[in-house]
Amino acid sequence: MLLGLSEDQEFFRETTERFLTERVPPDAVRALRDDPTGYDPAYWRQGAELGWTSLLVGERHGGGTISGAGLVDLSLVAYEFGRHAAPGPLVAANVVAGALSASDAAPEVLAGLLSGDQIATWCAPAVGGDGWEPTVEARRDGSGFTLHGQAGPVESAAQAGHLLVTCRDGEGVTQFLVPTSSEGVSVAPLHTVDLSRRFGAVGFDGAVVSADAAVGTPGEASADVDRQLQVALVLLCAESVGAMQAGFDMTLEWTFDRYSFGRPLASYQALKHRFADMLTWLEASHAIADAACLAAHYGSGDAAELASAAKAYIGQYGTELLQDCVQMHGGIGVTFEHDLHLYLRRFTVDRASAGTPADHRQRIATLLEEREGVAA
Repeated sequence: MLLGLSEDQEFFRETTERFLTERVPPDAVRALRDDPTGYDPAYWRQGAELGWTSLLVGERHGGGTISGAGLVDLSLVAYEFGRHAAPGPLVAANVVAGALSASDAAPEVLAGLLSGDQIATWCAPAVGGDGWEPTVEARRDGSGFTLHGQAGPVESAAQAGHLLVTCRDGEGVTQFLVPTSSEGVSVAPLHTVDLSRRFGAVGFDGAVVSADAAVGTPGEASADVDRQLQVALVLLCAESVGAMQAGFDMTLEWTFDRYSFGRPLASYQALKHRFADMLTWLEASHAIADAACLAAHYGSGDAAELASAAKAYIGQYGTELLQDCVQMHGGIGVTFEHDLHLYLRRFTVDRASAGTPADHRQRIATLLEEREGVAA
């Protein structure tokens, strides 16, 4: 990240970096390939003790920030997660924790998230060029609701004890906190290229929830979902930039160490030009990710636009950067034993999550059209 950090923030980032380096080195990440959970629960609890799940939670609920800007602090963790291809449902758990704290809902579940003893995840709406749209419908049934539809891909769906489900109902948008064990809820595993992340398709076939399970005001959750989506996009972008930085640093070191015809690869003009392009993309990605993070934290009027701009730019140029890193490594770059693919895998999943670059380019156009329409 290019943000000017305070001493406390830099210490927090360095602490996270040291912890991830020690607990999940590349060999440990590779070893998670066949692990059904994708992470060690004890590792996640230790991360929660470091503050990974509390930065978007109000102090009255046991949370707190490093700098007073919780989302900025959390983006530092996400960046280090990308640099280490680290396991754990960082984005999903924090989106849910922030939503529960903001609405004063489910204090027992929130306490479990803060301690790392529980996992909760977000059954998010589908994101497209025209915005987001819930894929689950809530039908009023007496004093409660029945849920119908399917959400996916949902991170850590099989590992989560509770699901924050964004639903369309007859009055608007409502979110419910639903136990994964509820009757009518099913989870089908999905495959992903990331070695440690686990996703599932969550089905709702008449699952019954009470009105008390609503998170926020029933029928009026659109603004909450907008906020949650901005948080998710900011964290995904920060993590993506971390993966880009790791791949770039690794490749730069390789080209200085690797010799061809008696000269280091880095001395060849063609590669110098390519590195200049890659560094331009990397620095711009840092900048736009930081700008989106600050806009979302302060609730700026252009926060949604900047979040989509960051997702679109990073998704496009990060792919080129990491693919170039693979090419510069030659044959070794495509082996499982080399570390480079860990960052390409992490970036690929982040790129596809919460809308593709094409979706977000269209979203920017839609937002600009809406703004011009209001101005007219």
